[in-house]
Amino acid sequence: MPEARVVAGKATPRGRFPHVKVAGGFVFVSGTSSRLPDNSIAGARVDALGTTALDIRVQTRAVIENLRDLLREVGADLTDLVQVTGYLVSMNDFGGYNEVYGEYFDESGPTRTTVAVHQLPHPHLLLEIQAVAVLPGEGGPEGRTR
Repeated sequence: MPEARVVAGKATPRGRFPHVKVAGGFVFVSGTSSRLPDNSIAGARVDALGTTALDIRVQTRAVIENLRDLLREVGADLTDLVQVTGYLVSMNDFGGYNEVYGEYFDESGPTRTTVAVHQLPHPHLLLEIQAVAVLPGEGGPEGRTR
């Protein structure tokens, strides 16, 4: 039976969906951003005059750390990821996103697709990542019983 979970201590989903769903030995992670539990956004600053500064590197790091927290909630980790899809508002941010992504993953990591999207649910969000992981001991060939 699939298990869906909204994770306490993380930003509440902005819709009727779980953070993670475990099914068939896999962990499916809903699109995750750099939004914090208080609804502020890591990597987004607005000064007293209303000037906005958005930092793709800070946001990418926060998104990956949020993914890690969500995976750990169900007994998995970043090393269990098999596929990620990154949604960038601007491909001009690809370099910074790719740089930080490379701090966490190399060519032995998950497969990845990155696409540009028109917008995300908040104007200060530059990136969202959706992911699929193997639940340790269940999804890989070593965990299957024949």
